[in-house]
Formats: sequence, structure tokens, C-alpha cells
Amino acid sequence: MNSITFNPIGQVESATKYRYEAPRQSVFANNNGIIRMNPGCDFETALRDLDGFTHIWVIFCFHLNQDSGWKTTVNPPVAPPGVKIGLFATRSPYRTNPIGMSVVELVEIKGLELHIRNFDMLDGTPVLDIKPYIVHADSFPEASTGWLPNTPELYEVSFDEQTLSKIEWLRNQSGLDLESFAKVQLSIDPLNHARKRVEAISPEQYVIGCRTWKLSFKISEQQHQIEVVDLISNYLPEELIPTAPDRYQDKEIHRQFILEFARA
Repeated sequence: MNSITFNPIGQVESATKYRYEAPRQSVFANNNGIIRMNPGCDFETALRDLDGFTHIWVIFCFHLNQDSGWKTTVNPPVAPPGVKIGLFATRSPYRTNPIGMSVVELVEIKGLELHIRNFDMLDGTPVLDIKPYIVHADSFPEASTGWLPNTPELYEVSFDEQTLSKIEWLRNQSGLDLESFAKVQLSIDPLNHARKRVEAISPEQYVIGCRTWKLSFKISEQQHQIEVVDLISNYLPEELIPTAPDRYQDKEIHRQFILEFARA
């Protein structure tokens, strides 16, 4: 069969940039972003009448997985441990063709900007097509869910006041939203070391890594509750001296963070 070429119509702008930050499904994301359409193609006319829909289908490319290959069976996060599921019975991002689809909430349209909420795409994701979500055509509440287990019980994720102030400071300074990251990563299977940068620091307290930051949290298995109790830099003091290499170009933010909350 001949190859098929697609041209992106726009791309996603989001605070989430790395694969490990991606929500498992858009419904769990609790985030905000933009689909910025390419100029010069009269897409403003093509978007006409779409603002009457609260949700849209977005067809996109897994741009970070294009050279990663694929396997016939995979082990999704919600599958029983050690159980392999056929690729086409999953939503694994490692596919024969790196194409994804997701239902997202459409907040508003401003010219060539589609403001969206609750999505599982990363920053820079190429968008291939957009379609309206139509309730009576796209929703089948009685559909069989195959191998999928019952809906997992979610952990309730909360934050103490000091940690929320640190998270808000970092969000304002860098755009990194660790509140949403924590809610997405810790609400389901929070101690899965194989899929998350989680480590124990005591029998009841753990840390989870996101980029060059760490969130410390306590967990109550019986009550299915998690409290995030601190945000800390993952750099050592000697790594933050002015002459130290700055691979991720973020050490000045860490220095400011430490000074800000040392005063507090």
C-alpha cells in the first residue's frame, strides 16, 4: 500500500512537555491549554460554528514517539500486573502509526486559538484534524469494556497551605503546574515505581519527581487519601552555584525559589 502523508493544521500549547507528565486520559487531566491553528489557510472560516460545541475530538500525532517503534502486545497502567494486552485493544501511544485521538473540552475560540481544558496532549503536539463531539452519535453508555477492570478507585489528593503557596509561586514564575501534575499522577496507582519517579523516604512518606522538582507526600491506603506536604528542588547545593552547568536552563528559578522560601 502506498504511504499517506498528513500535514498538521496546528499544534498544542501546554505546560506539560515530557512524556511522563502526560495524563492517562484527558478526563483526568485538570489542565488548560491552546490549540493554535496554522495561519494562511483560512482556518477561521473552517472553525465557524464550532463554538456551539462544549467538547471536540482532536486527532493528533504522538510526535515524541515517531521513532520509538511498536509491539503487538503492551502492558497498560490499568491492566493486571504482568498481563499483556493486544495493542489494538489499548490506547497505548506506541502504535503502528503515531496517531492519537482524544475528546477535550472546548472553552472558547479566539481567532485561530482554540482554548481547551482537560486534555492529554503534550506541548508541541501536531494536530491533524478537529471534529465536534456529538452526544447522540459518540456516546454509548452500555458498550462493553472488554478486558478493562472496573473503574479504579481514585485517591483524593490534597495539599497543605505552605506547599500550595510554593506551587503557586513556581506556576507564576515558570508556567509549570505541579498541582495538576500531582492530581493526575497520584490519584491512580500512586506508588507504581515502574511508571513514576516515586521513592520512599519513610514508611509513610514518599517523593515523586517532575522535571527537576520533587513533591513530598503522605499516603493513607485505608482512606485512599494523599496529602502533598512539600515542594523541593531536586538540585544539590553544589549544583546551584553560579558556575555550575545548567543543562535544563532552569537553575535560576531554583535559586530564586530557595531564597523566597528561606525567607518564609
